Amino acid sequence: MKTVRWFWLVMLVLACCAPRPDHTLVPGVIIDYSPARSGRYIGSPGIAVLPNGTYVASHDFFGPKSNKNRTRIFRSTDRGESWDMLTDIVGQWWSTLFVHKGDLYIMGVSEAEGNAVIRRSSDGGATWTEPVDANSGLLLADGGYHCAPVPVLIHNGRIWRAMEDIRGGDGWGEHFRTFMMSAPVDADLLNASNWTVSNRIARDSTWLDGRFNGWLEGNAVATPEGEVVNILRVDYDPGGIAAMIHINKDGNRATFDPKQDFIDFPGGAKKFTIRYDSLSQRYWSLVNIVRPPSLSDTVRAASIRNTQVLINSPDLRHWDVKSTILSHPDIQRHGFQYVDWLFDGDDIIAVSRTAYDDGVGGAHNFHDANYMTFHRIQDFRKQLPHASPVK
Repeated sequence: MKTVRWFWLVMLVLACCAPRPDHTLVPGVIIDYSPARSGRYIGSPGIAVLPNGTYVASHDFFGPKSNKNRTRIFRSTDRGESWDMLTDIVGQWWSTLFVHKGDLYIMGVSEAEGNAVIRRSSDGGATWTEPVDANSGLLLADGGYHCAPVPVLIHNGRIWRAMEDIRGGDGWGEHFRTFMMSAPVDADLLNASNWTVSNRIARDSTWLDGRFNGWLEGNAVATPEGEVVNILRVDYDPGGIAAMIHINKDGNRATFDPKQDFIDFPGGAKKFTIRYDSLSQRYWSLVNIVRPPSLSDTVRAASIRNTQVLINSPDLRHWDVKSTILSHPDIQRHGFQYVDWLFDGDDIIAVSRTAYDDGVGGAHNFHDANYMTFHRIQDFRKQLPHASPVK
């Protein structure tokens, strides 16, 4: 009995003396936190705004102690100042949140490289439909799919969303084949038969002088001429390149010309989101730019995620850096990445997969994030170069 009492006394002392997380230095509003020691890292941040003004955010978990099939849903009723967790969805990963005809949807895959699935919520994200068959949200049931929280576009009477499969090769990057999914805006989005899937385009290792490793996480965007394109992250060193794939009006044909459809794009080696603002008549994005001397023979462009900048373009091909939004000098243990964002009046609201100091050792590394954070960029159209308007 004395040995048992001493054991519990020691455990109590250790618990009381264990370091506690310190979140005071983390930029933005913390939505969720998962310490490195948990083995469950925060990924795939997404955000949507309900018709009543409520913000909804999501993220999934990855890492050695994650099943890679769980997405967590949060809600804010005070414009992002505070957040409450609503639910966990098992069987949802790498997903986009969006609102369509008053309902909230989440679209992604069922698990890492699983089936393509979509769910609908009619109560603001508290409860969701279950994709059990082709009539209830199981869109592509043969497995092997990949995506991220990428934009959903409404254009020319259809809803568009980019995807990839992993049937193009043997390794990461090489195996991604990109394609577009689309459906009529008035269709039942949970019915797989309403979705059109384009042909799938694989990488060609000879492109970009043999330094093209793959493409992924595409953006459905309408060009100034009204054409739907898929603008993709390109795994290429030294970075700064994206790819533009052209989609026909029916959504069943995708084409790419490597001679003219690789475009200069700051931060193109990492995931980004592009949206069009009708007031400024420009396209905007938040990207992980690479600043010298970060890049070297041993550090790849895709691994530098410590600086987020705001960029814009009149035509999707020529991009200007407007301002630095989030930055930390360290590239090893700090990252602001996979940022999803929306226009909110004169502001941009954004959620970030953030690797940052937490008082108990910080993130496992820049990639294995321990936070999801919310940020507001005020008066984004008026930003001067290198301003820091983040809240």
